[in-house]
Amino acid sequence: MSERPRVLFLTSELPYPPHQGMAIRAYNLLAGLRERFRVHLYSLSSSPEATQHAAALREICERVEVMPAPVRTRARRALSLLTTRLPDMALRAYSPAFGQAVLRALAESEYAILHVESIEMAPYALAALGAGLPQRPRIVFDDLNAEYLLQKRAFETDLRRPRRWVGAAYSLVQWRRLARYERRICRLADCVVAVSEWDRDALARLAPSANIAVVPNGIDAAHYVNYSLTDAAPIADVPGPKLVFTGKMDFRPNVDAMCWFADDILPQIQAQIPDAHLYIVGQRPSPAVQALGSRPGVTVTGFVPDVRPYIAAADVYIVPMRMGGGTRLKVLEAMT
Repeated sequence: MSERPRVLFLTSELPYPPHQGMAIRAYNLLAGLRERFRVHLYSLSSSPEATQHAAALREICERVEVMPAPVRTRARRALSLLTTRLPDMALRAYSPAFGQAVLRALAESEYAILHVESIEMAPYALAALGAGLPQRPRIVFDDLNAEYLLQKRAFETDLRRPRRWVGAAYSLVQWRRLARYERRICRLADCVVAVSEWDRDALARLAPSANIAVVPNGIDAAHYVNYSLTDAAPIADVPGPKLVFTGKMDFRPNVDAMCWFADDILPQIQAQIPDAHLYIVGQRPSPAVQALGSRPGVTVTGFVPDVRPYIAAADVYIVPMRMGGGTRLKVLEAMT
């Protein structure tokens, strides 16, 4: 029997625990790939628990390599507006040391596929294409959103409010840059993976020659169905209707959703139902989201080890998204 081919799988953060968007998708792709491939995972991480998480991933990956995630300050992001034509997402996860490790792995071992999970990891695919490797792997680019449209929607949303015009200007620049960059990687990849037919069509409009396949998002339904309301501490016994939103709270579409909902919608609800309470559940809340926690009837939890207690205890699960793309894994979680 011939040896199973190798896949080098790149992620911008360790896909463990599989509790949020990218991690859920990447973890399940890895679990599926191992049936036919020898999977090597190279990942960036800033988590203090990276060693433990990498050990858990070795149960489904033959090899796991983790390197520190780069840190980009606001000042560096602002400077890049003037010093490069690349979009911010092309710089967000770029680490020269990580890039060297990827090229070294590709030179030392034969890989059938280089899989890049998200546009943040596209620079490493482009570097591999230009490295003159004796045996170039096929490039698979998993585009988690039609990113250029996400920025277009952010621009259109911010443009409606004069106090957000600086953000609108930033989104306009990023939209134009992302359209060029996303078109380039879609054209060069051997296969582009979209999460929905809508995203496939959006990417096809951007890069008509791209080879695009759809691999829909999904969740482990049993993980949610088997969760009992009796386990739904710490908010199950809190009086009053509970509104719950979950997600990474430094992700701009989530930040916009909560700020807009808290400003424009929640006061109308509380005028009719004074004890209605909003729970914003998710790691790394931005300063704007943290500030919402000082308002009456709003709790910002920050990181929680398990979102299921909050979903199970919710009277209403809300998804007031005004920008973004892809598919909403949070909706699948709440519906299960």
